[in-house]
Amino acid sequence: MSSSRLAVVVVAAGSGTRLNGGAPKAFVPLAEHSILRHALEGVFAAGSAQVVVVVPPGYEAAATADARAVAGDRAELLSVVIGGRTRQESVAAGLSVLRDEVEFVLVHDAARALTPVDVFERVVASLEGGAPAVIPTVPVVDTIKRVDIAGVIVAAVDRAELAAAQTPQGFRREILEAAVAAADADHTDDAALVAAAGHVVMTVAGDAASFKITTAPDLERARGIVRPRLVGAPRVGIGTDVHGFGGDGSLWLAGLEWPGEPALSGHSDGDAVAHAIVDALLAAAGLGDIGTHFGTDRPEFAGAHAPAFLAHTVSLLAAAGWRVGNVAVQIQANRPRFAARRVEAERVLSAALGGAPVSVSATTTDGLGFTGRTEGVAAFATALVVPV
Repeated sequence: MSSSRLAVVVVAAGSGTRLNGGAPKAFVPLAEHSILRHALEGVFAAGSAQVVVVVPPGYEAAATADARAVAGDRAELLSVVIGGRTRQESVAAGLSVLRDEVEFVLVHDAARALTPVDVFERVVASLEGGAPAVIPTVPVVDTIKRVDIAGVIVAAVDRAELAAAQTPQGFRREILEAAVAAADADHTDDAALVAAAGHVVMTVAGDAASFKITTAPDLERARGIVRPRLVGAPRVGIGTDVHGFGGDGSLWLAGLEWPGEPALSGHSDGDAVAHAIVDALLAAAGLGDIGTHFGTDRPEFAGAHAPAFLAHTVSLLAAAGWRVGNVAVQIQANRPRFAARRVEAERVLSAALGGAPVSVSATTTDGLGFTGRTEGVAAFATALVVPV
Protein backbone atom coordinates (compact mmCIF):
# COMPACT_ATOMS: atom_id res chain seq x y z
CA MET A 1 0.00 0.00 0.00
CA SER A 2 1.39 3.41 -0.91
CA SER A 3 2.26 5.92 1.79
CA SER A 4 -0.32 8.37 0.47
CA ARG A 5 -3.20 6.02 1.37
CA LEU A 6 -2.02 4.75 4.77
CA ALA A 7 -1.34 6.34 8.15
CA VAL A 8 -0.24 4.83 11.46
CA VAL A 9 -1.25 6.59 14.68
CA VAL A 10 1.10 5.47 17.47
CA VAL A 11 -0.57 6.07 20.83
CA ALA A 12 2.15 6.88 23.38
CA ALA A 13 0.35 9.24 25.75
CA GLY A 14 -0.27 6.85 28.66
CA SER A 15 1.06 7.59 32.12
CA GLY A 16 2.33 4.06 32.80
CA THR A 17 1.22 4.04 36.44
CA ARG A 18 1.31 0.24 36.70
CA LEU A 19 4.77 0.08 35.15
CA ASN A 20 6.16 2.59 37.68
CA GLY A 21 9.14 3.25 35.44
CA GLY A 22 9.80 6.85 36.50
CA ALA A 23 8.39 8.32 33.26
CA PRO A 24 5.35 7.92 30.99
CA LYS A 25 5.36 4.34 29.79
CA ALA A 26 6.50 4.96 26.22
CA PHE A 27 9.58 6.81 27.45
CA VAL A 28 10.79 4.16 29.90
CA PRO A 29 14.10 2.63 28.75
CA LEU A 30 14.01 -0.74 27.05
CA ALA A 31 17.68 -1.70 26.75
CA GLU A 32 19.50 1.30 25.26
CA HIS A 33 16.41 2.98 23.76
CA SER A 34 12.91 3.93 24.88
CA ILE A 35 9.88 1.68 24.52
CA LEU A 36 8.58 4.19 21.98
CA ARG A 37 11.67 3.96 19.79
CA HIS A 38 11.44 0.17 19.66
CA ALA A 39 7.77 0.45 18.68
CA LEU A 40 8.62 2.95 15.94
CA GLU A 41 11.31 0.67 14.55
CA GLY A 42 8.57 -1.87 13.85
CA VAL A 43 6.25 0.76 12.39
CA PHE A 44 8.82 2.12 9.94
CA ALA A 45 10.05 -1.38 9.06
CA ALA A 46 6.50 -2.24 8.00
CA GLY A 47 6.62 0.20 5.08
CA SER A 48 6.06 3.78 4.05
CA ALA A 49 3.11 5.55 5.64
CA GLN A 50 2.31 8.79 7.41
CA VAL A 51 3.22 8.23 11.06
CA VAL A 52 1.61 10.27 13.83
CA VAL A 53 2.98 9.86 17.37
CA VAL A 54 0.65 10.95 20.19
CA VAL A 55 2.49 11.85 23.41
CA PRO A 56 1.91 13.46 26.83
CA PRO A 57 2.54 17.21 27.17
CA GLY A 58 6.22 17.97 27.58
CA TYR A 59 7.46 14.90 25.70
CA GLU A 60 7.21 16.26 22.17
CA ALA A 61 10.95 16.81 21.81
CA ALA A 62 11.89 13.37 23.14
CA ALA A 63 9.38 11.68 20.85
CA THR A 64 10.53 13.67 17.85
CA ALA A 65 14.16 12.71 18.49
CA ASP A 66 13.27 9.02 18.77
CA ALA A 67 11.08 9.10 15.70
CA ARG A 68 13.57 10.96 13.52
CA ALA A 69 16.35 8.57 14.51
CA VAL A 70 14.25 5.68 13.23
CA ALA A 71 12.60 7.39 10.24
CA GLY A 72 15.82 8.47 8.52
CA ASP A 73 15.01 9.89 5.11
CA ARG A 74 11.29 9.32 5.71
CA ALA A 75 11.10 12.03 8.38
CA GLU A 76 8.74 14.04 6.19
CA LEU A 77 6.10 11.37 6.89
CA LEU A 78 6.29 12.07 10.65
CA SER A 79 4.12 14.18 12.99
CA VAL A 80 4.17 14.41 16.80
CA VAL A 81 1.06 15.69 18.60
CA ILE A 82 -0.09 16.01 22.21
CA GLY A 83 -2.69 13.50 23.39
CA GLY A 84 -5.69 13.86 25.67
CA ARG A 85 -6.91 12.51 28.98
CA THR A 86 -8.37 9.35 27.45
CA ARG A 87 -7.35 7.01 24.66
CA GLN A 88 -10.19 8.25 22.47
CA GLU A 89 -9.06 11.85 22.91
CA SER A 90 -5.51 10.82 22.00
CA VAL A 91 -6.68 8.96 18.89
CA ALA A 92 -8.77 11.98 17.91
CA ALA A 93 -5.67 14.15 18.22
CA GLY A 94 -3.79 11.83 15.91
CA LEU A 95 -6.62 11.77 13.37
CA SER A 96 -6.75 15.57 13.30
CA VAL A 97 -3.39 15.84 11.50
CA LEU A 98 -3.86 13.14 8.87
CA ARG A 99 -3.23 14.10 5.29
CA ASP A 100 -6.27 14.47 3.05
CA GLU A 101 -5.35 11.50 0.84
CA VAL A 102 -5.17 8.97 3.70
CA GLU A 103 -7.82 6.24 3.33
CA PHE A 104 -6.72 3.67 5.90
CA VAL A 105 -5.58 4.20 9.49
CA LEU A 106 -3.73 1.82 11.78
CA VAL A 107 -3.84 2.62 15.50
CA HIS A 108 -0.92 1.06 17.35
CA ASP A 109 0.00 1.00 21.04
CA ALA A 110 3.58 2.06 21.67
CA ALA A 111 3.49 -0.39 24.60
CA ARG A 112 3.38 -3.25 22.07
CA ALA A 113 6.95 -2.38 21.21
CA LEU A 114 8.06 -5.71 19.72
CA THR A 115 5.21 -6.30 17.27
CA PRO A 116 6.60 -8.14 14.21
CA VAL A 117 6.29 -6.61 10.75
CA ASP A 118 4.07 -9.39 9.46
CA VAL A 119 1.30 -8.43 11.89
CA PHE A 120 1.18 -4.98 10.28
CA GLU A 121 1.17 -6.63 6.87
CA ARG A 122 -1.77 -8.89 7.70
CA VAL A 123 -3.85 -5.99 8.99
CA VAL A 124 -3.14 -3.87 5.91
CA ALA A 125 -3.88 -6.78 3.57
CA SER A 126 -7.26 -7.29 5.22
CA LEU A 127 -8.12 -3.61 4.80
CA GLU A 128 -7.06 -3.72 1.16
CA GLY A 129 -9.29 -6.77 0.77
CA GLY A 130 -12.34 -4.76 1.79
CA ALA A 131 -12.61 -5.15 5.57
CA PRO A 132 -13.98 -1.97 7.20
CA ALA A 133 -12.13 -2.69 10.44
CA VAL A 134 -9.64 -5.38 11.43
CA ILE A 135 -7.63 -6.31 14.51
CA PRO A 136 -4.91 -8.89 15.20
CA THR A 137 -5.77 -11.46 17.85
CA VAL A 138 -4.15 -14.44 19.54
CA PRO A 139 -5.95 -17.45 21.04
CA VAL A 140 -6.63 -17.48 24.76
CA VAL A 141 -4.68 -20.45 26.11
CA ASP A 142 -5.45 -20.21 29.83
CA THR A 143 -8.55 -21.75 31.36
CA ILE A 144 -10.91 -18.84 32.01
CA LYS A 145 -13.35 -18.64 34.93
CA ARG A 146 -16.16 -16.19 35.63
CA VAL A 147 -15.76 -15.02 39.25
CA ASP A 148 -18.21 -13.05 41.40
CA ILE A 149 -17.36 -10.10 43.62
CA ALA A 150 -16.65 -12.40 46.57
CA GLY A 151 -14.03 -14.32 44.59
CA VAL A 152 -16.21 -17.39 44.09
CA ILE A 153 -16.11 -19.13 40.69
CA VAL A 154 -19.49 -18.79 39.00
CA ALA A 155 -18.82 -20.67 35.78
CA ALA A 156 -16.19 -21.73 33.31
CA VAL A 157 -15.90 -19.73 30.09
CA ASP A 158 -15.45 -21.51 26.78
CA ARG A 159 -12.09 -20.21 25.60
CA ALA A 160 -12.82 -21.41 22.04
CA GLU A 161 -15.01 -18.32 21.75
CA LEU A 162 -12.34 -15.98 23.14
CA ALA A 163 -9.41 -14.16 21.58
CA ALA A 164 -6.98 -11.61 23.00
CA ALA A 165 -6.95 -8.37 21.00
CA GLN A 166 -3.68 -6.72 19.97
CA THR A 167 -2.59 -3.78 17.84
CA PRO A 168 -2.17 -2.34 15.25
CA GLN A 169 -5.91 -2.12 14.72
CA GLY A 170 -6.83 -1.03 11.22
CA PHE A 171 -9.82 0.96 9.94
CA ARG A 172 -11.15 2.75 6.96
CA ARG A 173 -10.51 6.37 7.85
CA GLU A 174 -14.07 7.63 7.54
CA ILE A 175 -15.38 4.83 9.77
CA LEU A 176 -12.90 5.51 12.58
CA GLU A 177 -13.32 9.29 12.39
CA ALA A 178 -17.12 9.02 12.56
CA ALA A 179 -16.99 6.58 15.48
CA VAL A 180 -14.58 8.78 17.44
CA ALA A 181 -16.70 11.88 16.79
CA ALA A 182 -19.92 10.14 17.87
CA ALA A 183 -18.56 8.36 20.94
CA ASP A 184 -20.55 8.95 24.12
CA ALA A 185 -18.62 6.52 26.35
CA ASP A 186 -15.05 5.32 26.82
CA HIS A 187 -14.13 2.01 25.19
CA THR A 188 -11.26 -0.33 25.98
CA ASP A 189 -9.90 -0.19 22.44
CA ASP A 190 -10.62 1.37 19.07
CA ALA A 191 -12.24 -1.77 17.69
CA ALA A 192 -14.83 -1.71 20.48
CA LEU A 193 -15.58 1.90 19.63
CA VAL A 194 -16.08 1.07 15.95
CA ALA A 195 -18.15 -2.03 16.77
CA ALA A 196 -20.38 0.08 19.03
CA ALA A 197 -21.01 2.31 16.01
CA GLY A 198 -22.43 -0.70 14.17
CA HIS A 199 -19.51 -1.84 12.04
CA VAL A 200 -18.22 -5.37 11.55
CA VAL A 201 -14.70 -5.92 12.90
CA MET A 202 -12.66 -8.69 11.29
CA THR A 203 -9.65 -10.47 12.79
CA VAL A 204 -6.26 -11.62 11.53
CA ALA A 205 -3.58 -13.61 13.32
CA GLY A 206 -1.62 -11.65 15.91
CA ASP A 207 1.69 -12.67 17.43
CA ALA A 208 2.94 -13.64 20.89
CA ALA A 209 5.78 -11.14 20.50
CA SER A 210 3.23 -8.35 20.35
CA PHE A 211 2.54 -8.49 24.08
CA LYS A 212 1.73 -5.25 25.87
CA ILE A 213 4.33 -3.85 28.27
CA THR A 214 2.15 -2.93 31.23
CA THR A 215 3.88 -4.13 34.40
CA ALA A 216 7.46 -4.53 35.59
CA PRO A 217 7.54 -8.25 34.69
CA ASP A 218 6.38 -7.36 31.18
CA LEU A 219 9.26 -4.92 30.88
CA GLU A 220 11.76 -7.53 32.05
CA ARG A 221 10.38 -9.97 29.50
CA ALA A 222 10.85 -7.39 26.75
CA ARG A 223 14.37 -6.59 27.94
CA GLY A 224 15.20 -10.29 27.88
CA ILE A 225 14.25 -10.36 24.20
CA VAL A 226 15.95 -7.11 23.19
CA ARG A 227 19.16 -7.23 25.21
CA PRO A 228 20.79 -10.23 23.49
CA ARG A 229 20.27 -8.58 20.09
CA LEU A 230 22.09 -5.48 21.23
CA VAL A 231 25.07 -7.23 22.74
CA GLY A 232 25.36 -9.63 19.83
CA ALA A 233 24.73 -12.74 21.92
CA PRO A 234 23.31 -15.81 20.19
CA ARG A 235 20.38 -17.61 21.78
CA VAL A 236 19.41 -21.27 21.98
CA GLY A 237 15.94 -22.80 21.92
CA ILE A 238 14.54 -26.30 22.11
CA GLY A 239 11.46 -27.73 20.44
CA THR A 240 9.56 -31.01 20.63
CA ASP A 241 6.79 -32.43 18.47
CA VAL A 242 4.96 -35.75 18.25
CA HIS A 243 2.47 -37.09 15.74
CA GLY A 244 0.68 -40.41 15.56
CA PHE A 245 0.28 -42.53 12.48
CA GLY A 246 -3.17 -42.46 10.93
CA GLY A 247 -3.22 -39.54 8.52
CA ASP A 248 -4.29 -39.58 4.89
CA GLY A 249 -1.96 -39.91 1.93
CA SER A 250 1.80 -40.29 2.12
CA LEU A 251 4.17 -39.96 5.04
CA TRP A 252 6.06 -36.65 5.11
CA LEU A 253 8.96 -36.45 7.52
CA ALA A 254 12.03 -34.19 7.64
CA GLY A 255 10.80 -32.45 4.51
CA LEU A 256 10.74 -35.68 2.48
CA GLU A 257 7.93 -37.85 1.16
CA TRP A 258 8.20 -41.53 2.13
CA PRO A 259 6.16 -43.63 -0.33
CA GLY A 260 4.72 -46.80 1.13
CA GLU A 261 4.95 -45.60 4.73
CA PRO A 262 1.84 -44.77 6.80
CA ALA A 263 1.07 -41.06 7.03
CA LEU A 264 1.19 -39.05 10.24
CA SER A 265 -1.94 -37.21 11.33
CA GLY A 266 -2.01 -33.46 11.83
CA HIS A 267 -3.41 -30.10 10.67
CA SER A 268 -0.62 -29.86 8.11
CA ASP A 269 1.32 -32.89 6.90
CA GLY A 270 2.24 -34.05 10.42
CA ASP A 271 5.98 -33.57 9.84
CA ALA A 272 7.17 -33.80 13.45
CA VAL A 273 10.77 -32.98 12.48
CA ALA A 274 9.91 -29.70 10.75
CA HIS A 275 7.52 -28.74 13.53
CA ALA A 276 10.09 -29.38 16.25
CA ILE A 277 12.57 -27.20 14.35
CA VAL A 278 10.00 -24.40 14.11
CA ASP A 279 9.32 -24.54 17.84
CA ALA A 280 13.04 -24.50 18.66
CA LEU A 281 13.69 -21.47 16.44
CA LEU A 282 10.72 -19.52 17.77
CA ALA A 283 11.69 -20.33 21.36
CA ALA A 284 15.26 -19.17 20.77
CA ALA A 285 14.06 -15.85 19.36
CA GLY A 286 11.41 -15.35 22.05
CA LEU A 287 8.61 -15.37 19.48
CA GLY A 288 6.17 -17.81 21.04
CA ASP A 289 5.55 -21.28 19.64
CA ILE A 290 4.24 -23.08 16.59
CA GLY A 291 0.63 -22.83 17.76
CA THR A 292 0.92 -19.05 17.83
CA HIS A 293 1.95 -18.75 14.20
CA PHE A 294 0.69 -21.93 12.50
CA GLY A 295 -2.49 -22.83 14.39
CA THR A 296 -5.64 -24.31 12.95
CA ASP A 297 -6.91 -20.74 12.44
CA ARG A 298 -4.32 -20.37 9.63
CA PRO A 299 -5.91 -22.30 6.72
CA GLU A 300 -2.98 -21.52 4.43
CA PHE A 301 -0.91 -24.03 6.43
CA ALA A 302 -3.43 -26.87 6.23
CA GLY A 303 -1.60 -29.70 4.50
CA ALA A 304 1.56 -27.58 4.14
CA HIS A 305 4.97 -29.22 4.01
CA ALA A 306 8.25 -28.40 5.76
CA PRO A 307 9.51 -25.72 3.32
CA ALA A 308 6.42 -23.56 3.90
CA PHE A 309 6.74 -23.82 7.69
CA LEU A 310 10.48 -23.24 7.79
CA ALA A 311 10.55 -20.39 5.27
CA HIS A 312 7.82 -18.53 7.16
CA THR A 313 9.69 -19.07 10.42
CA VAL A 314 12.84 -17.60 8.86
CA SER A 315 10.82 -14.51 7.86
CA LEU A 316 9.46 -14.17 11.39
CA LEU A 317 12.98 -14.34 12.79
CA ALA A 318 14.28 -11.80 10.27
CA ALA A 319 11.52 -9.34 11.16
CA ALA A 320 12.54 -9.66 14.81
CA GLY A 321 16.25 -9.16 14.06
CA TRP A 322 17.48 -12.78 14.06
CA ARG A 323 18.93 -15.29 11.62
CA VAL A 324 19.32 -19.04 11.97
CA GLY A 325 22.75 -20.19 13.16
CA ASN A 326 22.29 -23.95 13.03
CA VAL A 327 19.80 -26.65 13.96
CA ALA A 328 20.19 -30.20 15.32
CA VAL A 329 17.22 -32.56 15.49
CA GLN A 330 16.78 -36.14 16.67
CA ILE A 331 13.99 -38.42 15.48
CA GLN A 332 12.64 -41.19 17.71
CA ALA A 333 10.72 -43.78 15.67
CA ASN A 334 10.74 -47.39 14.54
CA ARG A 335 9.88 -46.34 11.00
CA PRO A 336 10.73 -45.12 8.46
CA ARG A 337 14.32 -46.33 8.26
CA PHE A 338 16.07 -43.01 8.15
CA ALA A 339 19.80 -43.58 7.60
CA ALA A 340 19.67 -43.95 3.81
CA ARG A 341 18.00 -40.53 3.36
CA ARG A 342 19.72 -38.57 6.13
CA VAL A 343 21.86 -36.42 3.80
CA GLU A 344 18.88 -35.71 1.53
CA ALA A 345 16.75 -34.61 4.50
CA GLU A 346 19.50 -32.37 5.85
CA ARG A 347 19.87 -30.75 2.43
CA VAL A 348 16.11 -30.06 2.09
CA LEU A 349 15.77 -28.69 5.61
CA SER A 350 18.87 -26.51 5.27
CA ALA A 351 17.61 -25.03 1.99
CA ALA A 352 14.28 -24.18 3.60
CA LEU A 353 16.16 -22.37 6.38
CA GLY A 354 18.08 -20.20 3.94
CA GLY A 355 21.17 -22.36 3.94
CA ALA A 356 21.70 -22.69 7.69
CA PRO A 357 23.28 -26.04 8.57
CA VAL A 358 20.95 -28.76 9.82
CA SER A 359 22.00 -32.09 11.30
CA VAL A 360 19.54 -34.94 11.76
CA SER A 361 19.93 -38.14 13.75
CA ALA A 362 17.52 -41.00 14.33
CA THR A 363 17.09 -43.62 17.02
CA THR A 364 14.57 -46.07 18.40
CA THR A 365 13.42 -46.51 22.00
CA ASP A 366 13.97 -50.28 22.29
CA GLY A 367 10.27 -51.00 22.17
CA LEU A 368 9.38 -48.54 24.93
CA GLY A 369 6.59 -45.94 24.72
CA PHE A 370 4.33 -45.03 21.82
CA THR A 371 7.26 -44.74 19.38
CA GLY A 372 8.51 -48.15 20.46
CA ARG A 373 5.05 -49.57 19.72
CA THR A 374 5.24 -47.95 16.25
CA GLU A 375 2.27 -45.72 17.02
CA GLY A 376 3.94 -42.51 15.88
CA VAL A 377 7.03 -40.32 15.64
CA ALA A 378 8.68 -37.94 18.10
CA ALA A 379 11.25 -35.28 17.25
CA PHE A 380 13.47 -33.13 19.47
CA ALA A 381 15.25 -30.06 18.05
CA THR A 382 17.83 -27.60 19.33
CA ALA A 383 18.33 -24.34 17.43
CA LEU A 384 20.80 -21.47 17.61
CA VAL A 385 19.76 -18.00 16.44
CA VAL A 386 22.11 -15.08 15.97
CA PRO A 387 21.32 -11.33 15.96
CA VAL A 388 21.35 -9.86 12.46
